[in-house]
Amino acid sequence: MEPTFARDERTPTLIASVSRALTVLDCIGSASRPLSAKVIARATALSLGTTYNVLRTLAHSNYVVQDIDGFVLGPAHPAMAADGGAVALAQGRAVLNGIRDELRVATYLSRYVDGEIEMVDIVDGPLSPRVDLWVGLQDGAHATAFGKQILAVLDPAARRDYITRHPLHELTPYTISSPREFLHRLEARPAVSVDDQEYALGFTCLAVPVASSSWLGALAISFPSGSARENSARGNARTEYAKVLQDGAAQLAMVLGIHPGPGQGQPFHVLK
Repeated sequence: MEPTFARDERTPTLIASVSRALTVLDCIGSASRPLSAKVIARATALSLGTTYNVLRTLAHSNYVVQDIDGFVLGPAHPAMAADGGAVALAQGRAVLNGIRDELRVATYLSRYVDGEIEMVDIVDGPLSPRVDLWVGLQDGAHATAFGKQILAVLDPAARRDYITRHPLHELTPYTISSPREFLHRLEARPAVSVDDQEYALGFTCLAVPVASSSWLGALAISFPSGSARENSARGNARTEYAKVLQDGAAQLAMVLGIHPGPGQGQPFHVLK
């Protein structure tokens, strides 16, 4: 069980050295996801006990914050005043958490970089389980709503190049594996892309584009197929789900102070 970070008079000196604290901060600040104490301990070669003490001290001073999935930089860290990956993570997760809590669904943020589609962050919970990414995105992004949404925004040449380098594997009976049909559907550049059990049986996924002139990604949600949420997401009700996603993209643009490129929707800039 993870310890709490309240004051404890029985705890020895909170921090053994400044260098250890800086090592932990560097580890957290360079990560693209929240990190658990155990992961930080392994990455920094510190003992788990020392890592807990360092994190307790940093959390007490608001230099780090414990999120449900691990630790991120806190508001007292100087980096929070700059535009960097750790800042984007900390601010963006608040938006993802809000979508999860409002719709009670798992929320995903993905991006396109160097010709590949990769996951940036996932927010889920006991009542909103994530899809098991049983097939890596290099082999399965075409079957996801966020993958299709990203590919739909690419120019035709880049889209064809991606399909050439990534065969359309049939992951379920519902996966579109015909390159001709797949490309034809992407040409419409839908405002909302749908994965109806194409990646994983039992799950439906919706995604909207999140892009700027220098960054391209997608914001998505997933929920069990056949559930009340899935049934309500059909027809006119699906528009409400899409609106929540699009509002989330707008919030991301607002908190990061980035303006979208012409005709490219809302941006979310995450540095590598």
